[in-house]
Amino acid sequence: MHVMGNITIYLAFILSIYAFIVYIIGIRKQDQRFIDSGKGATMSIFILASMSLMLMFALLGTSQFQFEYVAHYTSSDLPLIYKLAALWAGNAGSLLLWTFFLAMYSAMVTFSKKMKRNPMTPYITSILLLNIMFFYFILCFVTQPFALLETVPVEGRGLNPMLQDPGMVFHPVTLYLGYVGLAVPFAFAIASLILKNMDAFWIQMTRRWTIIAWAFLTLGNVIGGYWAYTELGWGGYWAWDPVENASFMPWLTVTAYLHSVMIQERKNMLKIWNLSLIILSYALTLFGTFLVRSGVLTSVHAFGETNLGAYFLVFMAFMVLFSMYLLMSRYHLIKRDTGQFEAYVSKESSFLINNLILLGGTFAIFWGTVFPLVSEAVRGTKVTVGVPFFNTVMSPILLSLLFIMAVCPLIAWQRASFKNIKDNFLVPAFISLAVAIVIVVMGIREAYPVLGFTLITFMIVTHLVEFIRGTRARRQVTKEIVPVALFRLMIRSRRRYGGYIVHLGIALIAFGIVGANFDVERMETLAIGDSMTIGDYTLTYHQLGQRNEGVNESVFASLGIDKNGRDLGYIYPERVFYLNWEEPSTEVAVRSTLREDLYVVLSGWEEDKRATFQVKINPLVQWIWLGSFVLILGTVFAIWGGRYGQIYPRYTGPKRRVY
Repeated sequence: MHVMGNITIYLAFILSIYAFIVYIIGIRKQDQRFIDSGKGATMSIFILASMSLMLMFALLGTSQFQFEYVAHYTSSDLPLIYKLAALWAGNAGSLLLWTFFLAMYSAMVTFSKKMKRNPMTPYITSILLLNIMFFYFILCFVTQPFALLETVPVEGRGLNPMLQDPGMVFHPVTLYLGYVGLAVPFAFAIASLILKNMDAFWIQMTRRWTIIAWAFLTLGNVIGGYWAYTELGWGGYWAWDPVENASFMPWLTVTAYLHSVMIQERKNMLKIWNLSLIILSYALTLFGTFLVRSGVLTSVHAFGETNLGAYFLVFMAFMVLFSMYLLMSRYHLIKRDTGQFEAYVSKESSFLINNLILLGGTFAIFWGTVFPLVSEAVRGTKVTVGVPFFNTVMSPILLSLLFIMAVCPLIAWQRASFKNIKDNFLVPAFISLAVAIVIVVMGIREAYPVLGFTLITFMIVTHLVEFIRGTRARRQVTKEIVPVALFRLMIRSRRRYGGYIVHLGIALIAFGIVGANFDVERMETLAIGDSMTIGDYTLTYHQLGQRNEGVNESVFASLGIDKNGRDLGYIYPERVFYLNWEEPSTEVAVRSTLREDLYVVLSGWEEDKRATFQVKINPLVQWIWLGSFVLILGTVFAIWGGRYGQIYPRYTGPKRRVY
């Protein structure tokens, strides 16, 4: 297995070099035989990457502790699902998975029916092969997944208890699919620059790729937030941790890109902007990988201090400089025939403002993330940038985004008149104002939640108005009943209405985020029979017990819950102690409703069974998970079937004899 595993890695590395070279030769000589050979090598790399992955899964699943990676991240008592998930617990395994996804995407693009006989294909595959070569170089010479130990241990070290959670199965995989997926539109963009083909072909061909990558990034971030909320025991879902920020930044720039490409498709504007955004998004995925694997910043998500960071930094610098050189050298071609804005108040302007806000948020997060490094380099002291900084900066950005998202659907293209603004926004504005008054009357006086709930209402109403108007207009022509008219309206314009559903999901997520302003927290030590009160809840401490869970032991507390005199049953926070790990893990007890979460952590206990509890009331948290579901639903609706799957954009760029 050791020999076979290494053969798959080294052979794939050699093939990636071979494929890259024959593609370059084939392109320069315009000889299809070289290109076909490169295509064969690309498929072979994917097969070898699949074999490597299967071999590693087999080693992990059967506890082959003679392999360093298996011994370091698994133990024989670990459930099978976590043995397999340990593949992405360490650097070598996670990079193997990353490389597999990269090889899979490369094969999919190379043999795509849409790209058949397209002159761009050899260029796109060459760019993807450059990435594959880098990752195989790392797997061959820096961190080797199939390395053997000199002495075979009787038992493995086991998996960090915090990683023994269903989130471990899905969170890294979805994030990697998102990260790696962005390499595809990046490769299309670079190929387009190399070919001097400045139309919107590359954007139209990668629309679905980009949306899918964005959806996986979204899923990864949401699952990560839910995992942190239920496993880490600090009471929140987002801590502005450097690694969290690393996955959030490309999400922001891709979100901006998905909006600005609509302007290019419709008005032939923002060509340089779109190319820059996709280059930036790709670079941020490499930057995030550098942060996670370099150990330069402290994070619960990081892989620890390694020398991998330097390699990623060099590769990222090379790819960015190469991209910027291409972009600048084609500047005069890109600017040719570019459309211009006709008015400050228009849908085009609102999209541009949306982009500027998203980029502003990206820069703020980037600066807050790297500032400790800059501070240490300049002053010799590492300064911590904490949650208050990010919350202070990002709160107005969130409010601005909500406003722009509310305005975008109803404002006119090219130039919005006063009549257009009055007709479209008067009713939503009145409804939102009424909601604001109700909120204030209810006793909420802080500006941020009042503004937040008002803008969320404004946004939801403007979107509902768009659905109602579209349905009404269709009914006037077709005489269909309302549900049929609405359904067919949405089916015929999946991209538009899928996007609106995504916006509604974001409104629900924002509803939950703004609710965090009303969090209540208490920490109290109780003796058996004592009670504590928090908000409308009274918690009575009944029992401290101990039980075995396989080879592990857990200590749990039993607390009765009473809310306004109504018995709500019991809740059981616990701490789990592991046979193969020094640190125990926290199992939070959460009682959830749409209104609020009662969140209880067993923080500690004494010999006389007095126990300390951290109790929080987190309002509206469930709306975040509900909104995430709606967001993904809208994404799937936008890309599933319909015209996207049937109409291929026509390539009109320079002709070549190879494809």
